[in-house]
Amino acid sequence: MMPLLSPNKIDVLPLGRVSYGSSFPRAALPPHNPYVLALLLSWSPLAPPTRLAGMTISAFLRNRPVKRDAYGDPTLTLMAIDQVEELFSHGRRHQLYRDWFFGQLAEALRQDSRLHLLLSIRADRLTDLRKYEPELTRAAPAADGAAPERFALEALNFDSALEAARRPIQGTGRAFSGGAGERLVRDLVTVRTRSGSRPQPEGADPAQLQVVCEALWNTLPAETTEISKSDVLGHVDRTLSWHYAGEIRQIAADRFSGDDPRLRTWLRLTFLDPAGGSRTVKQSAIRTAGIGRTVIALLVKRRILRADQDMGERLYQLAYDRMLQPVGQDDRTSHPYVEPGPAELLREAESAVREGDLLLAARLCEEVLAGSVESDLRLRAHVESLLGNIAHEQRDLDDAILHYSNAAKSFETAGAVTAVGPFLTAIGRLRLAQGSPEIAVRELHAAVVRVPGDLTIQTELAWALWHGGHPGAAVSVLDGVLDREGNNTDALLSRGQILAGMGRPLAALQDLERAGPLRWPFAKVAHALALAQTESIKDAQQEMVEALAEEDMEHGPLLLYAARVEQLAGEISSAVDLARRAISAKAPALPHHMAQDARRLVDAAL
Repeated sequence: MMPLLSPNKIDVLPLGRVSYGSSFPRAALPPHNPYVLALLLSWSPLAPPTRLAGMTISAFLRNRPVKRDAYGDPTLTLMAIDQVEELFSHGRRHQLYRDWFFGQLAEALRQDSRLHLLLSIRADRLTDLRKYEPELTRAAPAADGAAPERFALEALNFDSALEAARRPIQGTGRAFSGGAGERLVRDLVTVRTRSGSRPQPEGADPAQLQVVCEALWNTLPAETTEISKSDVLGHVDRTLSWHYAGEIRQIAADRFSGDDPRLRTWLRLTFLDPAGGSRTVKQSAIRTAGIGRTVIALLVKRRILRADQDMGERLYQLAYDRMLQPVGQDDRTSHPYVEPGPAELLREAESAVREGDLLLAARLCEEVLAGSVESDLRLRAHVESLLGNIAHEQRDLDDAILHYSNAAKSFETAGAVTAVGPFLTAIGRLRLAQGSPEIAVRELHAAVVRVPGDLTIQTELAWALWHGGHPGAAVSVLDGVLDREGNNTDALLSRGQILAGMGRPLAALQDLERAGPLRWPFAKVAHALALAQTESIKDAQQEMVEALAEEDMEHGPLLLYAARVEQLAGEISSAVDLARRAISAKAPALPHHMAQDARRLVDAAL
C-alpha cells in the first residue's frame, strides 16, 4: 500500500515497530518507555538511542521538518505501525508502558490534525487493541463521527493473486505463457481451501504466493524467457513443502537442539485429525508441556500456524496441511539446510531478544563467541553487548558489567573510540545500582572524555555525583547540560528531582513543569515534595498517593521524598513508616546521605 501513496501529497514516515533487538547497551539508557523508544528508532534508525530514550512521540514529530506540497501547504502525514501485537506479548508486566504508549499516540493525533495513523495487528490480538480505540478516536474523530475504519487482510482473490504473480517480472524479459500463471494461482487456491475443518474464503495466501513466486524465479534457468505450464506443474506443493520443512527445521534447531521429529510430532498430534487432515484448535485445548507458549507465538510469526479469534477465544490452524509429510531425499538435496554464519546468528539472537526469548538469545550469542570471531572485533563487541543486555534484563548486574566491559575493550581495540562511551555509561549506571557511586563517577568521567558532546552521559554523571553525596556538584553539571540544550527533558527532570530534595521548591517546580507531563513515579513524588514545601499540602498528598500506587515500593529515594511530604502534612506516623521502608529499599537503595536523613526522621518521632 505505502508505495502507492503520492510522495507529493503525503509525508510517509518509515514503517514503525514497537520492539527492537539492538545490541546497543540498554543499561546506558535513562528510564524510558521501551515501546516508544522502539517506534522512534524505527523512524530514525541512525539516531543514538540515548537521544531518543526520553523523547515523546509528539516531540519527535514536532522536530521533523514540515513537508509541503507544490502550493506550499503542509501535506498530510501518515504513521503506520506494523506488528502491533508485540505490544501485548509481555502481559500485565508492561501495562503502564502500553497505556503510556497509546496515550502518546493520542496526544500526537490531538496536536496535529494532519496526522493519520494506521495500525497493523494480527486478527487474534484485535480484542487487546480495542481497549484503546476510544482514546484514539477521541483524539482524532472522523469528520462524520464514524468509528475508525478496519480492513481485514483476507486471501487474495484469483485476479489479484494473478496480478501479484505477473507484475514483479514485467520488464525482466520473462512472462507466463499458455495459462501457466493461472495454473499457479489455481494450485495456491486449492492449497488454501483444502486446509482445515473451518471453511476458508477462496483465494491465495499472500505469504505463500510470495514464497512460491520467489522460488520459481530463482530455480528457473537464467535463459528462460517464457514460463510454461510444465514449469509450474507441481511447483506449489513442492515449494511449500521445502519452505515449511526448512522453517520447522530452523525452529527445532533454535528451540529444541535440532530435535526436528519432536516438533513435528507435537504439531501432528495437535493440529491434524486422525485422518491426517488439518483441524482448527482452540488455545485452551493446546497442550504446551515441553513446547512453551513462546514457540506457539513463533510458529504464528513464521506463518506455520494461522491465528484467528472467535468469541474471544484464540484459534490456531496449520497454514499448509501437507507440511508435516516427510520431505523426499531429492527435495532435501535440492534445497539443503545451510548453517547460519556468525552475522546471521547475531541477527537471530537480536530477533529472539525482541520476542522475549532471552535463553535462546544467550545460546545463540555463545554459539557465535565459540566460533572463529576473534578477528572480527566489531562483531564480537556487538555479541558481548547483546549478552550484557540479556544479563541486564535478568538483573544479573555483575554479568552485565563483565559483558559490557568486554564489548568496550573490543571496540577500543578496533579503533572505534566513540562507541566505547555508551558502554562506560552503562557500567557507570550499573555500578550506581550496586551502591558504588565513587566507581560510577570514575566510569562516567571516562565516558565524558571519550564522548564530550553526549549530554546523556553528563546527566548520568550528575546522578552519580548526587548518589555520592554531592548534590551541589550534580546541579552544576546539569546547569551545564541545560546551558547547551535548554529543553533537554532528561536534564530538566533530573535537576528538578534533585532540587526538590535540596529544599529549593520553586526552582524544582519550574524544571519539573517544563519537563511535563510527568510520567515516572519518582518525578511525580519530587513534584509533590516541592508542592508540599510551598504549602500546597492537599495537592501534594494526592499526587504522592497516585505515584505510590504505580511504584513497586522498592525505590528508596522515592519513598523518602514521600515520607517528607507526609512529615510536612503533619502525618508523622505515615512519614515514619515510609522512611523505614525507604531505609530497607533496594531498587534503588537510598544514597548514604539520604539514608542519614531517613534515620533522623525516624529517630525524631521516637
